[in-house]
Amino acid sequence: MATNEQVMTALSTVIEPELNRDIVSLNMVRDLSISGDTANFTIVLTTPACPLKDVFVTRCNDALVGKVAGIQRLNIKWDAQVPTNRNFGRQSTVARAIIAISSGKGGVGKSTIATNLAVALAELGAKVGLIDADILNPNVPQMMGLGSGRPKVVDNKMIPIMAYGVKVMSTGFLSAPDKPMILRGPMLQSAIRQFFVDVNWGEELDYMIVDLPPGTGDAPLSLAQQFPVTGAVIVTQPQSVAVSDALRSAAMFDQLNVPVLGIVENMAGEFFGSGGGEKLAEDRGVSFLGRVPLQTSVREGGDYGRPVVAEHPDSAAARALVQMSQAIAARTSMVLLQMSDIIPLNIIG
Repeated sequence: MATNEQVMTALSTVIEPELNRDIVSLNMVRDLSISGDTANFTIVLTTPACPLKDVFVTRCNDALVGKVAGIQRLNIKWDAQVPTNRNFGRQSTVARAIIAISSGKGGVGKSTIATNLAVALAELGAKVGLIDADILNPNVPQMMGLGSGRPKVVDNKMIPIMAYGVKVMSTGFLSAPDKPMILRGPMLQSAIRQFFVDVNWGEELDYMIVDLPPGTGDAPLSLAQQFPVTGAVIVTQPQSVAVSDALRSAAMFDQLNVPVLGIVENMAGEFFGSGGGEKLAEDRGVSFLGRVPLQTSVREGGDYGRPVVAEHPDSAAARALVQMSQAIAARTSMVLLQMSDIIPLNIIG
């Protein structure tokens, strides 16, 4: 009869495709037991959004069945745990990963990407929060169908409003739609901080998505200085003027020592063209996370508070956004593991 040691030795030959390390050294194999000719174990993925379960099943079968004497079947259970970087001097007890969504200019669909990313991750099983850090021009409440929402206050802390499985907080909940938010720089910094410390987010989230205002102003600087931002996603349209602005946004995060998880090209198609985001990613040496086609369903989703990934999951745009969310989740796990010295620096590129 096979032993646990033999099975673990065989599983140490199974390589996690994105991290390029074996699943045993990554501590992904848990609760191993052997019942007759069946090996029972749990694989703990680094993100609930992992699209690679079938790959793991195939590789584990190849490593064990017919290779370890007595093992004819596998009974694999699944769990997921987003890594937590414990090397930060500044800790966030709100979320395991903080992901900033940024753009060099307005009008490129950054909030559309942020809302659909949050909803897609939640639908894939993650615990997700969404902060609308565009304090002066909040759009997230409308895009999430929460235009008239008002957060409750319990024990002097605001309670985020839930929509599509996502916990949401925005200044749009705190003022009338026709009343402008007029704030100076220090007040903007305070508002962003309050979204983290004066809101009761409940149990630790897997991901906090932060929808930043466009440009390279106070908001990203305040966020990066006060909280351990895991990485930034840069949103651009395909045309060169948008790409030029996105380049400046990416350079800003480099200066703030925040990893750029990758580039998203939004509104791709005949009208705006395509390829600008991919070229920017190539030039910057970062990942191209995908392109979202310009479709009416995306625009309507934002206008009427029905994110396209939830309302039109079979559309080309929704499929692209879900694949993008999986790519962002994978990149986030890689960055967190690299920051914790679990995987070598040269794996992150």
